[in-house]
Amino acid sequence: MSSSSSITEVGMEKRPEPTPSNNDDLLNLPYRTTTNDANLEEYSRETATGQILRTSISRVSGVPETHKLVTFTLYDPENPKNWSKPFKWYCTMIIAMVCFAVAFASSVVTADMHGVMKDLNASKEEALLSVTLFVVGFGLGPMIFAPLSEVLGRKVVYAATLGVAVVFIIPGAVATNIETLLIARAIDGIAFSAPMTLVGGSLADLWRTEERGVPMAAFSAAPFLGPAIGPLVGGFLSAAGGWRWLYWIQLITSGTIYLLIFTVPETYAPTLLARRARRLRVETGDNTFVTEQELDKRPFGETIWLFLIRPFQLLFSELIVFLISVYMSVLYGLLYMFFVAYPIVYQEGKGYSAGITGLMFIPLAIGVVLSATCAPLVNAHYLARARKYTTTPPPPELRLIPMMYSCWLIPLGLFVFAWTSYPRLHWIAPALGGLTIGFGFLFLYNSANNYLVDSYQHQAASALAAKTFLRSIWGAATVLFTEAMYHRFGDQWATSLLAFLALACCAIPFLFYVFGERIRRRARFAYSSEGEGTMQVGGKGEDVERGK
Repeated sequence: MSSSSSITEVGMEKRPEPTPSNNDDLLNLPYRTTTNDANLEEYSRETATGQILRTSISRVSGVPETHKLVTFTLYDPENPKNWSKPFKWYCTMIIAMVCFAVAFASSVVTADMHGVMKDLNASKEEALLSVTLFVVGFGLGPMIFAPLSEVLGRKVVYAATLGVAVVFIIPGAVATNIETLLIARAIDGIAFSAPMTLVGGSLADLWRTEERGVPMAAFSAAPFLGPAIGPLVGGFLSAAGGWRWLYWIQLITSGTIYLLIFTVPETYAPTLLARRARRLRVETGDNTFVTEQELDKRPFGETIWLFLIRPFQLLFSELIVFLISVYMSVLYGLLYMFFVAYPIVYQEGKGYSAGITGLMFIPLAIGVVLSATCAPLVNAHYLARARKYTTTPPPPELRLIPMMYSCWLIPLGLFVFAWTSYPRLHWIAPALGGLTIGFGFLFLYNSANNYLVDSYQHQAASALAAKTFLRSIWGAATVLFTEAMYHRFGDQWATSLLAFLALACCAIPFLFYVFGERIRRRARFAYSSEGEGTMQVGGKGEDVERGK
């Protein structure tokens, strides 16, 4: 329920709410903590006066009220987008390091499960639960921390959750029984999920659309580089110092990042403007200086309902969200399956040590880096195509084009890995399969996120939360059955089964490219504008019909 029954804007040209030119901006606006009729232009527009007048009918008194919505001024030094480039790059690298450290912590422990089993008298399944519970936390945490950051800001959520995560690494390192280790890992997974949730938004806070290609590419690579580097470092470290050092290295890396995060100021525009509004009310005595969040807060019950229930509504009632989430779950599961499959192929099959087996993840990491370097080119290609659509926002299905090309790389890499994994064959062949898979991961991941955001607009944060939940639950489960699957089917057919599954998923981007617009028109929550797809051709508009 809104705090006002009607809205008019005073002192500015009346115009529709702008559509951000980059979908990351959609996630930066506090849709979930304001009512549907809130004027969120306050958070995306700089004004000469630093305010937008808003007249509304009070729900309490029934009389018109005028409020001054606080904005950033032109070239405002408090606007993170106006900070110096060197400082923005410093903040970007710290934030990307947070993301890397979290992903690293999820995978480094897989290098020595036998040490845990021996010292803590645990079964193989119990030892693997240290990975499973951590990854489950990745799915649960964003349901709370993402909306919480819209209320409290980025920095306080970073500081609080990273602090909890760092502290609970210690019980894992000194655990004398498997129960202590598992509880510590579960808490760490939930706490570490917050930084992973906020990093993309933080970079969108800092960089304008035209500047964002390279910083976002650096961020996108971090979640995949961490799992690739973790087994590499862990293999040599556990051989030299034992499995407990796999936790001490997490403490060192995460503790260092935790201290550095305090050097990054608050970047979330709604939080910065709320502080400015409070300061202006104190300095001027004028209580009409407000922000939309202060003016239009939802009832607590409605807020909780939207935060917790809406992602599941989208997941189980929206075909686009469900199938894209399934596809991303398959990819995420592959990444965590490799933590078990690589030791089977290289340690059991070829007799390599844990350290040498960790080296086999290097091609996977190289593939991710190469993919990240192509991200600005992919974004430029999208913007060039999007500029042809003059009367409406470009159709979200344009985001699927990179996915339609790169989806084939995953089954190709898996088939190469599968049928070159015989012990008698050279190690480089299956490693090259990992290179192909790593190169395909990032294109698919970014395209899927972009498509969900463009398709669901104001529901984008909930759509991504739904995807993250299903992806994390599946990724966590795969760790538990991968070893049994490989031992039962054999290395070649177990990997081939995964390849056929990835091959079947290749139909998903083509399905939505052809029928996506029809599906969105009939969906309850999806964004679909009438006349969508009007493209400028030769100076004239023509209707581009897809799926009609």
